[in-house]
Amino acid sequence: MVEYRIDRHSGVATYLQIVQQTKQALRLGMLRPGDKLPTAREVVEATAINPNTVLKAYRELERDGLVEARRGVGTFVRRGLSTAPADSPLRTELDEWATRAHTAGLDRDDVSALFTAVLDEHFTADHGEPSTDRTSRPSNTGSAGSAGSAGSAGSTTTTHDRHSDKHSQGDPS
Repeated sequence: MVEYRIDRHSGVATYLQIVQQTKQALRLGMLRPGDKLPTAREVVEATAINPNTVLKAYRELERDGLVEARRGVGTFVRRGLSTAPADSPLRTELDEWATRAHTAGLDRDDVSALFTAVLDEHFTADHGEPSTDRTSRPSNTGSAGSAGSAGSAGSTTTTHDRHSDKHSQGDPS
């Protein structure tokens, strides 16, 4: 069963944190079709939030077709989002990279910023599909586990420099 953790200082609405954490559990295969979500009462007891907040999150998940509420029985997962199981080799590589980043002195916000920048470079914002425009990006022929934090920071700078170069050459884009 999923256990929700609410960060009251994140700036993200509480109900959205529940939605995001549920979707993450679905993506990682921690929740599967047929699994029962915790009741609103259980979430309230564990997190000290308003029951209406939990119900709002569950309604949004239901609108997305991910869960279904069964009156008097509970809320159940209808479909999963799992494409990369929690035990995938990619997760292992990412875990090793995160360990190296932490050892190198990066904090959670630094790692999040780097990871978001890399995601933005490789995936489109609207559909999460792999980006097809990689012609002007530096290639990284090493495995995901071999990229160091300095290499990732460099690619973010390179992207910025590429845009600066376009402007200095009179390219309006």
